[in-house]
Amino acid sequence: MNILVINGPNLNMLGIREPDIYGRETYNSLVEKIEKYAKEKNVYVKCYQSNHEGDLVDNIQFAYGIFDGIVINPGAYTHTSVAILDALKAVNIPAVEVHISDVSSREDFRQISYVRLACFKTICGEGTDGYLHAIDALIEKVSG
Repeated sequence: MNILVINGPNLNMLGIREPDIYGRETYNSLVEKIEKYAKEKNVYVKCYQSNHEGDLVDNIQFAYGIFDGIVINPGAYTHTSVAILDALKAVNIPAVEVHISDVSSREDFRQISYVRLACFKTICGEGTDGYLHAIDALIEKVSG
């Protein structure tokens, strides 16, 4: 099984940006954690991060025919990007939306998720462990 993990804007600033909300774990340690977990599950994983919406769309499109599932934390684009939603719908690859914080208990604008419309599951507020649970959800969905 092949899974693409996509992270949007400012996720590269983990450990620096608002550690009281997002924790002190760095982006590099997150990637290591995901790769280690995927290896234990016998899953190939590719992690990608960009602050640019078009790059995220390009990577979603690139996934077509190559990846069996997508884990996506679109960051702030969650609340604004119809382009990312449309890309996810176009490739029609099972996808899980992940947010490190519990966006449901934050500002009103964070309650809107365009991306969620193309995802079969959303995981919020579990810290970086949410990515691992998303991998499990994809394994279950694809193999079940």
